[in-house]
Amino acid sequence: MVSGYRYRVLSVVGTAFIAVLAVLIANASSLQMLFTTAVPVFRRLPATVLAGNKLVLVVVTTTLVVVGSLVPLFKPWPRRILDTILHTQRRTVTACLALATIGYFDYTYRLPRSTLVLATAVLLVGLPMWFVAIRRRPSNQHRAVIVGDDPEEIADVLDEIDVPVVGYVSPPSPYYTDSEEVSSKPAVADGSGEALLADLDCLSGLSRLDEVLVDYNVDTVVLAFAQPDRAEFFGALDTCYDHGVDAKVHREHTDDVLTTTANPDDILVDIELEPWDWQDYVFKRVFDIAFAFAGLLAFAPFIFVIAVAIKLDSSGPVLYSQERTAEFGDTFTVFKFRTMVPENESATPIDDEANDRITRVGRFLRRTHLDEVPQLWSILIGQMSVVGPRAVWTDEEQLLEETTDMWRKRWFVKPGLTGLAQINDAKSTDPTAKLRYDLKYIRRQSFWLDVKIVVRQIWKVLSTATE
Repeated sequence: MVSGYRYRVLSVVGTAFIAVLAVLIANASSLQMLFTTAVPVFRRLPATVLAGNKLVLVVVTTTLVVVGSLVPLFKPWPRRILDTILHTQRRTVTACLALATIGYFDYTYRLPRSTLVLATAVLLVGLPMWFVAIRRRPSNQHRAVIVGDDPEEIADVLDEIDVPVVGYVSPPSPYYTDSEEVSSKPAVADGSGEALLADLDCLSGLSRLDEVLVDYNVDTVVLAFAQPDRAEFFGALDTCYDHGVDAKVHREHTDDVLTTTANPDDILVDIELEPWDWQDYVFKRVFDIAFAFAGLLAFAPFIFVIAVAIKLDSSGPVLYSQERTAEFGDTFTVFKFRTMVPENESATPIDDEANDRITRVGRFLRRTHLDEVPQLWSILIGQMSVVGPRAVWTDEEQLLEETTDMWRKRWFVKPGLTGLAQINDAKSTDPTAKLRYDLKYIRRQSFWLDVKIVVRQIWKVLSTATE
């Protein structure tokens, strides 16, 4: 592990070296011949070996494009291994698409397609390995930071925690507004907050939590908020997840988070930011991409027909968009084929049979689940998964949280198109049953469980459509 300017230098130099090496390997005559003769898909590509100025131009251009595309990765963040690989590969694909575009529009830049494909393969393997090798990790010195706005709870944490605490991070307090210096100090109504934390350094405001985790080599964050329903609470958890940092919470707030089994007498409880192993995430993401890609190809011929049917049946847009809740309380926009007349909708859950706003075409689309085809794009780009807790409308989510304890435990995994609750007909009209199935899925998730749920969902859709 390296940090600071050394990480920046190593990441840039290593990226440039791997880019040069990828072009040279891809340009080897023996590899070109093997690739264009032994691989069936690429047999039509000519084996082209560059030399002289043409090779120099390709090497320089490739290096500049790859280094430029990976600039966001040159900041020393302590990312998890899986995130490091995914971020690097995403940026690498962007760079290779840029190279293909340059070669298409600029006739002076002769990048053979066989060389581009081979170089891309080398980059997709070499660059992630390099960034995993030098990635910034939290130190093993067990340094903790307290994040919260409740001085009394922070004081309780200090009494219980058994690792060195370097300071605390807090959102701006409404009780201190006179100067910037104290604007991020927590307080209680009687003004005693500053006295309770006299011996603990205030490191920054919550907006700089990611920088604090890097600068102080923090490996543990303890949350001490007065109310866990504040956006800052789950925002801090999201930052911990992105940086691969362990998180703990006061026992009073365990109903709002996924936790590991702990001694009932413990004041601080470990939060399960990653309820699954990284291998499960890899298999799940590969399955998501394959399913979404295949689904979009299969339904492509019907999309235009569905759009025309919607427009002929009722006035309004073809697609319907809505803000849904994602991991750690974040939000994203989901798109579906419109199935209802465009009026102000209520956040209160209602059964389809009792909803008179659903159009004739809409009822068919809902019965066959064809209205959800646009969500395959959300799965493809990583906003959703094929299987997981159903993404809930943000306005409806507030009502469900008020009526169902532990509802936010669903926020610790990516929302899904289908899930254990859906195949068991547990809907938002019965949030307790829905939550029970969602938590059961989170605890039991596996690749084969996902396959079983998808098979059952497809069979259910086909059975319903033929009724």
